[in-house]
Amino acid sequence: MQVKETQNEGLKRGYEFTLPAAELAAQVDAKLKEAQPEVEMKGFRKGKVPMALLKKQFGQRVLGDAMQEAIDKAMRDHLEKTGDRPALQPQIEMVNGETWKEGDDVVVTVAYEALPVIPEADLSGVELERLVVAADDAQVTEALENLAKNAQAFEDRRKGSKAKEGDQVVIDFKGMVDGEAFEGGAAEDYPLVLGSGSFIPGFEDQLVGAKAGDEVKVEVKFPEEYGAAHLAGKDAIFETTVKAVKAPKAAEIDDELAKKFGAEDLDALKTQIRGRLEAEYTGAARQVLKRSLLDKLDALVKFDLPESLVEAEAHQIAHQLYHEEHPEDHGHNHGEIEPTDEHKALAERRVRLGLLLAEIGQKAEITVSDQEMTQAVLQQARQYPGQERAFFEFIQKNPQAQQQLRAPIFEDKVVDHIVEGAKVSEKSVSKDDLEKAIEALDQV
Repeated sequence: MQVKETQNEGLKRGYEFTLPAAELAAQVDAKLKEAQPEVEMKGFRKGKVPMALLKKQFGQRVLGDAMQEAIDKAMRDHLEKTGDRPALQPQIEMVNGETWKEGDDVVVTVAYEALPVIPEADLSGVELERLVVAADDAQVTEALENLAKNAQAFEDRRKGSKAKEGDQVVIDFKGMVDGEAFEGGAAEDYPLVLGSGSFIPGFEDQLVGAKAGDEVKVEVKFPEEYGAAHLAGKDAIFETTVKAVKAPKAAEIDDELAKKFGAEDLDALKTQIRGRLEAEYTGAARQVLKRSLLDKLDALVKFDLPESLVEAEAHQIAHQLYHEEHPEDHGHNHGEIEPTDEHKALAERRVRLGLLLAEIGQKAEITVSDQEMTQAVLQQARQYPGQERAFFEFIQKNPQAQQQLRAPIFEDKVVDHIVEGAKVSEKSVSKDDLEKAIEALDQV
């Protein structure tokens, strides 16, 4: 195989690989000769099929395999010799592929962007500040009150009382569209908390002020994006009977409440709540610390970036932000979304930091263990109740999906490695200060 360089500008590389016809023919003959002892063909004993007949019968297929193997080997040898690491899959095209015929040399062009050489990052001077928030008694009490509210019961109001927002009404209802009842549109003794937003918009509002025994004709319109296509955007009437009006009653904050949430007594529940709150604060503080570290790393080293990686990342950012701004658009029929300069700047930062962290992690011999991957898969699988097995099989068969799970684990381990060697000071702040710091992350 002959290799000629055609481009070497920045990170862009171009080559022309030529496989002489004689070498290719020799490879085909070698493959056929290797297979000959096992070939059976009518009219010949096993292993005695003439080479000329083998070549006529299997030559084209073997030729294609030999060409692919030769190109793959040339690519491997080239990358090993140059030390290049392509940023993306190299583009390989056969010259005159449509007019090529057996007996001609095989010429292919190879183009790729090489990953840059990452300069050594001096991390010895990195200084970071870790925010520390202690859960005070007021925060524990607030959390207890929320638990008591979630554990609330409902008691019948006095006869003739009008339902208020927050009350529970027990209702029978029957829904009709175009004068006909529809499946799933009726129920009896249904407990509905007014203001919960669990029914079609406007339904609950029309029951505020109703009394036990009232019959209310609730008129609503199904949302245009309603899940059932045959009801989406349709006007509906629900014939509703109010059977009871109940007022909410928060649970008492005592040992009984604690036992409902799996704690031995109220003191044990308070201890659990305090620990959970401080774990949440620690996690939030880590986000702030990580952003600060990434900002410092981004300013610490500069190097050329592969345009292909930046472009791919910019398109991904633009696509993600589009769907965040248009949550109703679940498909991909929105046409091309062109990245802005802001998207490209963010993409450059992400690519630069990703390459730098990968280099630091590789030099520190940081890896993601099988146990860590299993934990990540289990955690992700919880988002697909009832489909866990299918999700596991998908991950096992999809290397790209595995990498998407592995990448954030690896990144966090590299961040922890850098933090361990950095000068980290602690600063006690309030919960409000921590929340402001978290909000500031989204504004950058």
